[in-house]
Amino acid sequence: MPDILAAGVVVFRSGREVLLVHRPKYDDWSFPKGKLDRGEHPAAAAVREVAEETGLHVRLGPPLPSQRYPVANRMKTVHYWTGRVVGDDDVTGYRAGDEIDRVAWVPVDEAPVALSYDHDRETLAAALRIRRKTRALVVLRHARARSRTAWRGPDPGRPLLKAGEDVAVRLVPLLAAYDVTRIVTSPSTRCVQTVAPYAATTGFEPDLRSGLTEEEASQRAVEEIVGEALEADAGTVVCSHRPVLPLVYDAAGLGARSAAVPQETGEMLVLHVRKGRVVAVERHHPGA
Repeated sequence: MPDILAAGVVVFRSGREVLLVHRPKYDDWSFPKGKLDRGEHPAAAAVREVAEETGLHVRLGPPLPSQRYPVANRMKTVHYWTGRVVGDDDVTGYRAGDEIDRVAWVPVDEAPVALSYDHDRETLAAALRIRRKTRALVVLRHARARSRTAWRGPDPGRPLLKAGEDVAVRLVPLLAAYDVTRIVTSPSTRCVQTVAPYAATTGFEPDLRSGLTEEEASQRAVEEIVGEALEADAGTVVCSHRPVLPLVYDAAGLGARSAAVPQETGEMLVLHVRKGRVVAVERHHPGA
């Protein structure tokens, strides 16, 4: 049978403390996590589960190795990320529920003893190696658009297909999982439509940059845009086109490592940035 799929977050805060939850059914201490809803992306599920189990809103940091272990007659895979709280991190007012009856910030030196399972201790050890605070720079290729041969107007006006519009909607919880608050995009219709659902949901106004278009992109223009994003104290999405993406990779210091496997339409390349430098990279498609 296929694995049970779940996702969770190892959440840190200043003072070298990690967030743990207690499940009365099993009388165990672990990290906040839970099963994916049907069609839900693991990254979005991880953030949702933390909110449901602890009342805290978090943003994802670099990913961690997944856990896989037996549960009854099946296997369970849990995808994990490091994370930080967005807003208030106070849990003293937490109200006990049927699934989680206690939520606590625990010093990281005490957490290995408090945790009930060896696989969680291994995950904690991996998280401690990359626990420092980061911000996300999401490099996004626009979703699937009308083909050039089927479109009669100027190419910048080429719109998304219905499948592309669906992907744009599915991007909303994924971008939110990385606390994206800056939207920088090519003004071409297919790029603007790709980020439009997220902009409408959050109220963040897209910043239209002609330097990200196929027609006007240049190394200098892209370096300026990416440089701003690398230095920003905020999660940023940069939406552009396939021919422009290698310039974005170069400006971010990635080079051929990321260009080796071209991004699909609607695919996100998540760069985790600390002090202007990319320290971790992951790829996600909202349909996967």
